[in-house]
Amino acid sequence: MKKVFFAFLMAMLAIFPIGCGQNNNNASETNNHNEDKNNQKEIEIYTTIYPLTDFTKKIGGKYVHVESVYPPNVEAHTYEPTLKTLEAIAKADLFIYTGAGIEGFADKAEKTLKDGNVKIVKAAEGIPLLSASEDEHDHESGEEEHSHHEEDSDHEEEHGNQNEEEHDHAHGDVDPHVWLDPNRAITLAENIKNALTEAAPDQKEYFEQNFAQLKQDLEELDQSFQETIKKSKTKYILVAHAAYGYWEDRYDIEQIPISGLSPTDEPSQKQLVKIIELSKKHHLKHVIFEQNVSEKVAKIIQQEIGAKSLTLHNLESVSETDLNNNEDYFSIMKRNLETLSEALN
Repeated sequence: MKKVFFAFLMAMLAIFPIGCGQNNNNASETNNHNEDKNNQKEIEIYTTIYPLTDFTKKIGGKYVHVESVYPPNVEAHTYEPTLKTLEAIAKADLFIYTGAGIEGFADKAEKTLKDGNVKIVKAAEGIPLLSASEDEHDHESGEEEHSHHEEDSDHEEEHGNQNEEEHDHAHGDVDPHVWLDPNRAITLAENIKNALTEAAPDQKEYFEQNFAQLKQDLEELDQSFQETIKKSKTKYILVAHAAYGYWEDRYDIEQIPISGLSPTDEPSQKQLVKIIELSKKHHLKHVIFEQNVSEKVAKIIQQEIGAKSLTLHNLESVSETDLNNNEDYFSIMKRNLETLSEALN
């Protein structure tokens, strides 16, 4: 099947030359911006999650044309591209994705695309990733932690191999949400910078300068997170899904997740009872939802404990409103920090 699919892709490439953009709504824009004032050909790039798109634009500047394969407000855990999108990726110069497991389609596409001209870049390469077990259920201590791990085993037995397969498909054994940690995001940016430099070595100094500014901004954001969380009254947050393990690791807060690393990983009845008990024990006043996920179970718990709702932006993708308002990684993360501060106080 893979050989047939690859043969089809190659046939499509022969019909539609690189840069023609006949399958892209932004074809005219792509052609108009294909060269800058110095006749330097733009690097055609496709990305996945929003931070990679934003970082690539910030570092590449006038020498890149960047598009995300994700539609606005998509849920990245379950997204599957069309054949048309895969054809567009195959015609690009670079395809940048995390390689951390959230883009299940990308790992499959890599096997087909690696024989083509597009260079595949795994932006999370070199970043030590947290294990899934560390993130999803390490929010208690002592007897509570032991009890909850026993419940995890019960949960796995109840759901059997089906859940294991879904979990492996979504993430493997690691937490992919590494971009939410500004400190680790520096490595994402550096890997992107290196890929751009390899693609356009004459612009190395330009890319280095842009990366240096981005790195400084990320370091300042990291410092803001540290200072805000250090002054908080509690270290516990009740979240709809376990996406914030890197905040736990970096800033010493504790997430109580209602669902697992994927929003589709719903808790067992035993876990629901434990979550409610922990929420009441720590006097949590808020349930934190996400901008692109509807969590029915989380709403049930919200009603049970009488909590208010807050929203964190997971930055997997952005909405049309975000784009129209010229939001970027930093403006969204600063809103996240304001939400976090409210939840922790």
